[in-house]
Amino acid sequence: ITALSLATFRMVGGALCFWIASLFIKHEEVKPHDLMLLFFAALFAVVFNQGTYIFGLSLTSPIDASIITTTAPIATLILAAIFLHEPITGKKIGGVFLGAIGALIMILGSNAATGGNSSNALGDLLCFTAQVSFAAYLTFFKGLPVKYHPVTCMKWMFTYAAICFIPFSYSEVSVIPFAEVGWKTWGEVAFVVVCSTFMSFLLLMTAQKVLRPTVLSMYNYMQPIVASVVSVIMGIGTFGWMKGLAVALVFSGVYLVTQSKSRAQMLKEMEEKSRNHQE
Repeated sequence: ITALSLATFRMVGGALCFWIASLFIKHEEVKPHDLMLLFFAALFAVVFNQGTYIFGLSLTSPIDASIITTTAPIATLILAAIFLHEPITGKKIGGVFLGAIGALIMILGSNAATGGNSSNALGDLLCFTAQVSFAAYLTFFKGLPVKYHPVTCMKWMFTYAAICFIPFSYSEVSVIPFAEVGWKTWGEVAFVVVCSTFMSFLLLMTAQKVLRPTVLSMYNYMQPIVASVVSVIMGIGTFGWMKGLAVALVFSGVYLVTQSKSRAQMLKEMEEKSRNHQE
């Protein structure tokens, strides 16, 4: 099962999971205008994000791709400042910087991130495009999960994503010798579809209701930490003081960003100060 095939299983399987889940929630009518928005949200959050990253990873080295994923919070910070007029505060800059340093320490110090293909400029560019694409999704489509149930949004997004992606991956999926694929492999695919796709996107969409784009993107730095912890539990990795420092930096960075003030909070404080001054 190739990476492109696995991405197809994620999109098709995710769509099936969300449509099944939609049977257990109140039915919602989605307006045609919002269906169009969900289509573009699917392009940024799923198709461009996963598709370009997979193509990029096939061309460049795993360590390059891992390092480039740390640019997602930076891209989100910039886009949110430009288009949502979110203030770039010292806490945000400091938090993003600390998180990036921590993630880089974790990635560069990981024994699992060695090997694979050599660096490739096109591959690096595609991986970077994937991060900017997801940052754009977090920035431009924040209103959708507030308006509709997360399951409603995701069932349409993954349906659109599957329709867009299948024409590019059909040739690889069609040649998979399904009869020869073992149960262990299918179990791993099921985990990716149900846990890494259905559950993670459901939680992400739920979090979008209450968290700012920059805060959401900061949790991207948790991925190398989780990967490292799991590798230690499975006995294929070690946990030294460098990784402990990386964990501390990432958590500190996330905390700083969550404590930073949003545009709405700053406007509210300005109004209160103006009201107190008038009194």
